[in-house]
Parts: sequence; C-alpha cells; structure tokens
Amino acid sequence: MTGVLTLYRTSVGKKVIMALTGFILVGFVAFHMYGNTKLYQGPEVFNAYAAGLRDLGHPVLGYEHLLWIARVVLLSSVVLHFWSAMALTGKSQKTTAANAVGTLKRYGVQKRQTGYAAYTMRYGGVLIFLFVIYHLLHLTFGAVGYNAEQYQHPALDLKNNTYIYNVYNNVVYGFKNPWVAGFYLVTMLFLGVHLFHGVWSMFQTLGLNSAKYTGLLRGLAILVAAAVTIGNLTFPLAVYFGFVQ
Repeated sequence: MTGVLTLYRTSVGKKVIMALTGFILVGFVAFHMYGNTKLYQGPEVFNAYAAGLRDLGHPVLGYEHLLWIARVVLLSSVVLHFWSAMALTGKSQKTTAANAVGTLKRYGVQKRQTGYAAYTMRYGGVLIFLFVIYHLLHLTFGAVGYNAEQYQHPALDLKNNTYIYNVYNNVVYGFKNPWVAGFYLVTMLFLGVHLFHGVWSMFQTLGLNSAKYTGLLRGLAILVAAAVTIGNLTFPLAVYFGFVQ
C-alpha cells in the first residue's frame, strides 16, 4: 500500500499521471471541438448547446452541478499534467554531461528526435497552459478581449425562471479581434503537435506499444491531433473572414 501511495514520487508514477491526465484532457478537447461545431448551425442551436451543458444530469443533478464537477476534474488534470511534466523535465536535465555525450555518440538520430519532441512538448505545453488561462478569462468570463458592452453575460428570464445565453455573440465578437484570432490560431497549431506527441507517448506509457500495432496507434495519434486542430482552426477563421457573423 505504501508503494502505491508513494508511486507519484517515481519517474514511472509521474509518467502514468501524465498519461492518465492526458487521456482526460484529450477527451475534453475532442468533445469541446465537436460541441463548438454547432456554431455553424446558427445562434439558436449554439446558444441552446451552451444552455444544455449547464443542465447536464438534470433532474438528478442541479443546475451546473455536473458542469462544475467536470471543471474541477479538468482543472485538476491540467495542474497534475503540468506538474508531472515539469518534474520529469527537471529530472531529465540532471543527467550528467558525460552520459548525454555518450548517448549522442551511440544514438544520434534517436536523441535528436527525442530532443525535438521534448522541446515542442515542453514549450508548447507552457503556451497551451497560458492559453487555457486566457481562454477562460476571454470566452468564459468576458474579462479580456472585448470592447465595452460586447460581451453578454447570462441574463435571468424572470418569467420562465431560466437563463438566456448569447454565447454565439461572444464567440463572434471575440474572434473579430485579429490579435485574439491570431493567438488562438498559433496556439492551436502547437496544440496539434502536443496532441500527436502526447497521444503517442500515452500509448507507450500505458503499455500499448506492441510492434504489431505501431502503425495503427501512430495513425490514431495523427487522426486525433489533425481532427482537433483543423476543427479548432476553422472557428476563428470562419468568424474573422465573415462566414460566421
């Protein structure tokens, strides 16, 4: 039991934490991208989708209860994912120069590939972490990226005792700003690279690295990364160029 409770202190434990939290986050970004495609069905459908998220689990669960549970799980996953990544990075940087030189001499190509993956995962991960914070301040709370009175917070309909959402309006105004749209586009490209390396590493960490299925799993990693990236790239582009307005 003690070994299980202290597993997080080991490199293997940290890699497992990264893999499991990564699995949760990949599922979220895929679902989030799919849900946002309702933007193309117009304001009524998209706003109904936003309202429906807050009623998930009804009537067993109360208003926004399941949504807040999901937010806590996701936030915890982000923090644990970031922590384990930083911890593993710090540990790897303590490798002696002699060992590093020896590895380069013996496995030059593999080391360069690993170095590239580690570089993109490390700095891309930091950018994505900062983007998550900005994204919440922007589209969830309307605290940044809008001119006065552009962002519309949920309004209470006293007659029907329900909230009225105009998330469609917020997305349109949010991506009309070229700096915001540009930041979103750049981050999504980094997210695509991060997803590919992350999903591929997740399979290996969880033991799904049989040579028999290497091609299939690599293809799946590419498919997930491409689908999420391309889908997310279309939203700011569609708004900025006037296809969605």
